[in-house]
Amino acid sequence: MKLIIGLGNPGKKYELTRHNAGFLAIDWFLKDKPVISCQSKFDAIICEYHEDGNKVLFVKPTTFMNLSGRAISQLTNFYNLSAGQDLLVLHDEIDLPLGKIKFTEGSSAAGHNGVQSIIDELGTKNFHRLRIGVETRENKSIPPTESFVLQKFTDEELQLLQEKIFTETNAIVQKFIKKENASE
Repeated sequence: MKLIIGLGNPGKKYELTRHNAGFLAIDWFLKDKPVISCQSKFDAIICEYHEDGNKVLFVKPTTFMNLSGRAISQLTNFYNLSAGQDLLVLHDEIDLPLGKIKFTEGSSAAGHNGVQSIIDELGTKNFHRLRIGVETRENKSIPPTESFVLQKFTDEELQLLQEKIFTETNAIVQKFIKKENASE
């Protein structure tokens, strides 16, 4: 079994914000897939999907970003999963320009509070991450990062995500599901 976690904030107010890039990537992946069920439990919306006999749970925590680790910890404990083998977290990355993604494993939170929450709750940074670049500011302090990540994507930025970025993220998620080396 694999857990694919998309990070974001719940609620209509945050739907198309940069901080919800992980939620958007999950939604894009599942839009054409035969999802078996979606339900609310473990402080998350969990959608079950099967591929080649593999059970995959796509998870969007319903806590706010800074408490994302709570849902992930509950799920890994309940299903007795290994974070290092079974967990892929998709999230916004302010240190990457919009249009870039980066697959990493075992790296620090680098100031991302949602990722830090996961590290704190799991007691390890040994899990896979797919960082989705959201940076578009010329001056990285205007507006402040906390405000910038809560801004909605423009129509042009959403188009770039859908036409390029989410195609790339889907390919990496597919490799991860199939237990291939997702970074290749």
